[in-house]
Amino acid sequence: MSKPYYDSADLRKFGNITEWSEELGNKFFDYYGKVFEEGALTAREKSLIALAVSHTEQCPYCIDAYTKDTLQRGVTKEEMMEAIHVGAAIKSGATLVHGVQMMNKVNKLDG
Repeated sequence: MSKPYYDSADLRKFGNITEWSEELGNKFFDYYGKVFEEGALTAREKSLIALAVSHTEQCPYCIDAYTKDTLQRGVTKEEMMEAIHVGAAIKSGATLVHGVQMMNKVNKLDG
């Protein structure tokens, strides 16, 4: 069997992105860390949002990281799955609403 394209071990190498662009990499990690600090949303809520977005963005590294993180923060399997369904509903709705663009184009071409 061939090796999968995504290697879960690569997630541990994420911090290495600063090697080829230290200034921008460090700015990203500063921003990323600041975003996940407690604020109007709890760290638990932010982790659950991150898990849902990880699925809509189809990032296997993010899915692994935030599945583990949400479990560590006491999020239940049911809450995790519901959050994924919310993300999927928004993603599919955003896809379908772009059908209006297609409809407008067809109407313009037919007119």
